[in-house]
Amino acid sequence: MPTIVSHIYEEPVKHKVVDFYALIEPMKVLVATEKPFAKKAVDAIREVVEGAGYELALLEKYTDKAELLAAVKDADALIVRSDKVTAEVIAAAEQLKIVVRAGAGYDNVDCAAATERGIVVMNTPGQNANAVAELALGLMIYMSRNTFKPGTGKELSGKKLGIHGFGAIGQIVGRYGKALGMDVYALSPSITDESIFEQNGAKRVATAEELYSTCDYISLHIPAKPQNIKFVGKALLESMPKGAILVNTARKEVVNEEELAEVFAVREDLKYATDIAAASQAELNEKFGNRVFATPKKQGAETAEANYNAAKAAASQIVDFFVNGNRKFQVNK
Repeated sequence: MPTIVSHIYEEPVKHKVVDFYALIEPMKVLVATEKPFAKKAVDAIREVVEGAGYELALLEKYTDKAELLAAVKDADALIVRSDKVTAEVIAAAEQLKIVVRAGAGYDNVDCAAATERGIVVMNTPGQNANAVAELALGLMIYMSRNTFKPGTGKELSGKKLGIHGFGAIGQIVGRYGKALGMDVYALSPSITDESIFEQNGAKRVATAEELYSTCDYISLHIPAKPQNIKFVGKALLESMPKGAILVNTARKEVVNEEELAEVFAVREDLKYATDIAAASQAELNEKFGNRVFATPKKQGAETAEANYNAAKAAASQIVDFFVNGNRKFQVNK
């Protein structure tokens, strides 16, 4: 019979159990915010990120782009607010796989540069929507009451409200306007489902010309895409009814500042309120006084609720992307 050889050790060999996953560096999520999230929002990000076993790094209140370039070098994921994620930043981010802009607009991210590197860019649509919508209505009231200075103002009830861009924010503005007794009109060529207009108390219009010439108030909610840059200019402004008010909580680039000044010089009945100060804001204020107003610093998403919601959503989308490959909110497709 063949001999069976067994290896017998005089002393048992002590093996150290090695967790190979522990040898792999965890994904690093960088939160880079010149204007930081509230502490509660940061805590929410930390809970989600570290709960998934990832590392969280914070770069807050930075004043030099070099700080961002250094911090992003070994980051796998990046969360920003209005911070500029330029081609230079993307080039410096050697391991970057995903950027999430905590908010709806994402023109502060160079999507083309990200796409070239195979980096996914996402936003967090809807998380700031209510905050921005409330501000839009607040600005309408503020301007209607002569910026709270002495004088007879007017009420929103019974007036016509035009919503230019009927996404998450615009739809809430529509519902709130309807609740205040306004007749609501909306323009959004990208929406094909007619029921969306009906559900949010709005009548659909076919063109910008119809919207602006019909409504006493126009609330802007369009992104700064190439086709929208300086879209609101002389022709649309001149067509607005007497005493009309334009409210911009979207992007300053969508309004043609030069033509707005030209029309306002002739139409002394028009007013403009914006949450994004114009490049020529000081000049506009000097020329037109209380007829123009800009918030001292962008206020659209500056509520505790919006801060928290957008931050947590950004972190959750990153984890979902790494774990499940979910790209639902990708904007650079």
